[in-house]
Amino acid sequence: MAQFTVNAARLDPYKNFKFRVKWDNRYVAGISKVSALKRTTEVVEHRDGGDHSSARKSPGRTKYEPITLERGVTHDPEFEAWANKVWNYANAQAAPDQRDREVSLAGFRKDLVIEVYNEAGQKVLAYQVFRCWVSEYQALPDLDANANAVAIQQLKLENEGWLREASVTEPGEPSF
Repeated sequence: MAQFTVNAARLDPYKNFKFRVKWDNRYVAGISKVSALKRTTEVVEHRDGGDHSSARKSPGRTKYEPITLERGVTHDPEFEAWANKVWNYANAQAAPDQRDREVSLAGFRKDLVIEVYNEAGQKVLAYQVFRCWVSEYQALPDLDANANAVAIQQLKLENEGWLREASVTEPGEPSF
């Protein structure tokens, strides 16, 4: 059975290094790593009194794991601006009558889109991730004068689920 419907001769699965992330209808600059989209459904075990000794199993609550985004440190303020909507140090240190303004209830949740591209640069998959908010923000990594690495910042995003965009279908692969 073919793994691809449009490009039946294709044998290789898609690679994990061509992708883009979008929120507020804009692509976010420089994201170099996105953690896996993962969900887990709890197992509810139950047994009727007249049943044999084995338990029955049924699905319970579904939990969506947080998503971590990483990128090199630049002057782009997008990561920090979103993290500051959840908690803002400057507002928490403000005059006593304004200290209750440390959280922005408007706009601290965002939907985002993760797009995957094939080697030819064609969009092949897209996932919508719903009601994300920043639960962890790393502005700077450990700094080490003896290292030879890029400074990476991270956002950990809690979310309430994701869906594959059905409108993104397998494209015909170009021949050069």
